[in-house]
Amino acid sequence: MKRGRGAVSPPPPAGSEPQSRGEKWPQDHPSTEQGVTRELHWEVLVWDGSSQSRDFSRTLFRKLWAFTGPGFLMSIAYLDPGNVESDLQCGAVAGFKLLWVLLWATVLGLLCQRLAIRLGVVPRVLLWLMIEIAIIGSDMQEVIGTAIAFSLLSAGRIPLWGGVLITIVDTLFFLFLDKYGLRKLEAFFGLLITIMALTFGYEYVMVKPAQSEVLKGIFLPYCPGCGREELLQAVGIVGAIIMPHNIFLHSSLVKTRAIDRSKKEEVQEANMYFLTESCLALFVSFLINLFVMAVFGEAFYHQRNEDVHDKCVNSSVSQYASIFPPNNQTVSVDIYQGGVILGCYFGAVALYIWAVGILAAGQSSTMTGTYAGQFVMEGFLQLRWSRFARVLFTRSFAILPTVFIAAFKDVSHLTGMNDLLNVLQSILLPFAVLPVLTFTSLRPLMNDFTNGLLGKVLMTLITGLVCAINIYFVVDFLPTLQSLGYYIPLGLVLAAYVAFIAYLIWTCCIAHGARFLARGHHSKFSFGLSLEAPGPAGPR
Repeated sequence: MKRGRGAVSPPPPAGSEPQSRGEKWPQDHPSTEQGVTRELHWEVLVWDGSSQSRDFSRTLFRKLWAFTGPGFLMSIAYLDPGNVESDLQCGAVAGFKLLWVLLWATVLGLLCQRLAIRLGVVPRVLLWLMIEIAIIGSDMQEVIGTAIAFSLLSAGRIPLWGGVLITIVDTLFFLFLDKYGLRKLEAFFGLLITIMALTFGYEYVMVKPAQSEVLKGIFLPYCPGCGREELLQAVGIVGAIIMPHNIFLHSSLVKTRAIDRSKKEEVQEANMYFLTESCLALFVSFLINLFVMAVFGEAFYHQRNEDVHDKCVNSSVSQYASIFPPNNQTVSVDIYQGGVILGCYFGAVALYIWAVGILAAGQSSTMTGTYAGQFVMEGFLQLRWSRFARVLFTRSFAILPTVFIAAFKDVSHLTGMNDLLNVLQSILLPFAVLPVLTFTSLRPLMNDFTNGLLGKVLMTLITGLVCAINIYFVVDFLPTLQSLGYYIPLGLVLAAYVAFIAYLIWTCCIAHGARFLARGHHSKFSFGLSLEAPGPAGPR
């Protein structure tokens, strides 16, 4: 039986075992979405063509294994260099006090991903918004992290601008993995996640943080003695954890499982297994983020520059001592200085292991950003580019400003971009959360899988929290402007931003039943979907 890109295999006989992990449904099968099989090039067989016999039904584990993949690919966005930098800064600034924020930010992320799962499994049309700015911003973080990893691994022999240019070449390597099938691609990303878990776990074991304090920080939501700096780090965690493009990525990835979407029972079961896998994946990502935050919370909380400088001078990585001036100011850390500090305190091995973890984080996040960009472009603009062209498009916008800063500025400016990009992700998050909440609340679209009252309340609270965080960022940022001339362009941008958010909130309210707000074409809200109750249950 032929296998390859775009090859479609006939379904196996009823009751037979699957012949390959890469088999697809025939084109006339109800689960086949127009354009999806052709564009994704792979679809993993979950059930055969018989309504009575299902593959992988002998054990729950085999069924769960069939659905395993999209959640772990999605979880990579929770482990990118921007998250790592946010984690270590929180640890260095607040110790263990903000671990509970990390926990609940991950839970909020899971709730958003749950809606993405439903949106991808139930309807027959991919619903996307243009979030290219968020994708490019995320890609810049991956470029920065990878360049810093190359610099640390080469002991500075590879300059930062050289590491940035290397990312142009190494990304193309991952495109070749696409030819070997989805399951092998998922396995490779699983390997990268394992590398991150082992490397950052090694640092956790080396530092030996007080476990009682770690548990207290996770489960007791309080922050005694915290001020403005700790609050900024706390809201930064949310922006780093919940990324706009990741919601769309997950919604599209779940379509790689061949599910008969005309059968309510199969859609229900698929939702359950996808959610279970997402819980497992985000639990792993939470542990990895916890390792980083706890390491820097234990070893470097309120450390002074002169202490780190003296330690580096007498270490095996003394060439890095000049990074820390011999003064009594509190040390400021980023993913570059974090690796150096680990090397100064725990030896060169700790530095290189840290660099390997950062490299794995950057490389894995790069490819998922490529897939997200392709899905968004195809779904929203109906432009079908090859992944090679998609990589060049995204990476070109990410490379140019990054290589400029790397060539003409120092590493502090480069790593400082990560903080700004985390803020950017938070600002753009409503453009992903509000549409997903809107569409998953439309009964004509979702039918029996429409959000319940509890789901609507929770997601509304999350959306309100995100908007409140963005308002706080703006209010905190305005006093830093040193010229009144900046206020005019900033005011115009804010006016457009608020107007767009208001429009999304308005349409979301209509989807939640506020029909008195519907005017004109909104009486047939969203792509011609009637607001009237649907007929028989089943996806449109």
